[in-house]
Amino acid sequence: MLKIMNTDLRLRLHSHDVKYGSGSGQQSITAVDVSDDHNSHWLVRPAMGETCKRGSPIKCNTNIRLQHVATKKNLHSHYFSSPLSGNQEVSAYGDDGGEGDSGDNWTVVCNNDYWRRDTPVKLKHIDTAAYLAGSGRTFGRPISGQGEIVGVTSQYGAYTDWQAMEGLFVHPSDLLPHQAAIHTEL
Repeated sequence: MLKIMNTDLRLRLHSHDVKYGSGSGQQSITAVDVSDDHNSHWLVRPAMGETCKRGSPIKCNTNIRLQHVATKKNLHSHYFSSPLSGNQEVSAYGDDGGEGDSGDNWTVVCNNDYWRRDTPVKLKHIDTAAYLAGSGRTFGRPISGQGEIVGVTSQYGAYTDWQAMEGLFVHPSDLLPHQAAIHTEL
């Protein structure tokens, strides 16, 4: 379980039980600048149809799901327009048990062997090939001041880097070859 922050905007990925008033009408995904909001916790889960061992480091190019801890919905995307910028909408989707569909699957894109807590990653949506990003725009009511989260076509655009921040990290039982006394990968 962790919080992830957009490194350019300095905003944490966030959700709550507020639906979009347009597009899919699904639960909204936003970004906030506070570090202590419980609605910014995400659980890293294997992609649909895949398994993983708890505590195993996440290799780069691994497919995952991010489940919003408070509502049990998964970070999701699809071909709807985002409400403020007109990019690709990112929402939260799934049933009360956290099960959704293939639109919940994301690939961890990084330059190391593993997703490390001290290095930004990109999250690429598997179904649409869009990268998770902030748009730089903020919402008005009912979620005033929260940043819009979108999918964009290029990983090289602004606002596509995400870094693991606060959270609960389970150490693997065996150290990896590049590890000494410090544990930095997720």
